[in-house]
Amino acid sequence: MRPEAGRPEAGRPEAGRGENSAETIPIRTGADVSRVRRSVATAMAVIGASRIETTRMVTAASELARNTLDYGGGGEVLIAVVGRMTRRKVELVFTDHGPGISDMSKALTDGYSTGGGLGLGLSGARRLCKEFEIRSVPGEGTVVKVASWTERP
Repeated sequence: MRPEAGRPEAGRPEAGRGENSAETIPIRTGADVSRVRRSVATAMAVIGASRIETTRMVTAASELARNTLDYGGGGEVLIAVVGRMTRRKVELVFTDHGPGISDMSKALTDGYSTGGGLGLGLSGARRLCKEFEIRSVPGEGTVVKVASWTERP
């Protein structure tokens, strides 16, 4: 998928000062979904997130990783710790090259599912994260970027 002209690419983490790090995890099997969960929990610990914020982000990551696998045919996630010492952030960018989402408003509606599930994956992830962006092109794939942060004086 190509980024829109004049807009930053959704797959790139923000720059900042501090001990920034990033890792990319392929999502090809259910075991990879578990690996994503563990890596997100570790990243949230690095920024000093609370247990509640960590649980929210790990839950969102799990839903998005499962969607990447089940609906996108697999893909990858970039997990990045970015920011300055007073405001640290964990950004997750999920990318797949699957069929894409043809009706975004339906896909983000609670209870809507094309796979027979509860239909809370995308809408739930949107509620759980402080930042949520999604871009999808039918026939090309989907990119979902979510983030959570901590702020200190």
